[in-house]
Amino acid sequence: MKGPKPVRPEPTAGSETLEIVKTIVFALLIAFVLRVLLFQPFTIPSASMEPNLYEGDYIIVSKWSYGYSKFSSGLPINLPVGEGRIFGSAPARGDIVVFKLPRDDKTDYIKRVIGLPGDHIQMIANKLYINGAAVQDVVIGESEAADVFGPRSVVRARETLPGGKSFNTQDFGPGGDLDDTGVYTVPAGYYFMMGDNRDNSIDSRVEQSAGVGFVPAQNLVGKAQIIAFSWEPGASLLNPVSWFTKIRPSRFFSVLH
Repeated sequence: MKGPKPVRPEPTAGSETLEIVKTIVFALLIAFVLRVLLFQPFTIPSASMEPNLYEGDYIIVSKWSYGYSKFSSGLPINLPVGEGRIFGSAPARGDIVVFKLPRDDKTDYIKRVIGLPGDHIQMIANKLYINGAAVQDVVIGESEAADVFGPRSVVRARETLPGGKSFNTQDFGPGGDLDDTGVYTVPAGYYFMMGDNRDNSIDSRVEQSAGVGFVPAQNLVGKAQIIAFSWEPGASLLNPVSWFTKIRPSRFFSVLH
């Protein structure tokens, strides 16, 4: 004959609380690993990357694309990996990159890689030159956009960088402050960044004390891969109605180029 089945003790309130705490801790550890090593979300705060990224776009950045540096945690504290990068891989010309602003090593910026180490970059009469050769661009349209100066005519062009990377840019036409520059020679271990909205971007064309300047390789956070969600300016977590009135569903899950 079989003996009586053992009776499991009823869980106590203390044991249930312990299980909940353990679950939360494990979930936080998994989230931490994913954020540090794999993916990190960012919200686009300005128009400097239009027409490809708009204010209110919520993007996902891959952390492994360029390896890891002390700035890769995505948290207020730096990783204890010293200077430089581990498992490093160089960005390609034309990548859209999130990086730490060199003048404070804290502020997150997003721009496109235009110049690689050793390159010579210059703007002449509103045209981009890389290593003495004009970058191919074709005007694809003209529209109107508003900025701090009010509505202005915007020219859109399809630009193709050396190596074949092609994407749309926009600007307000010739005569802008950054349409004619000297030659920038990119030092070893640094990159030259520009916004796709050429007349509305503080980038490597502006010296580090007031702008971006050259960006050290260790300041790269990751490569922008996809627009996960998008809301027009004015949407707020505190205003649920705006979640629906300001939504831009046509931009959801758009792969970035």
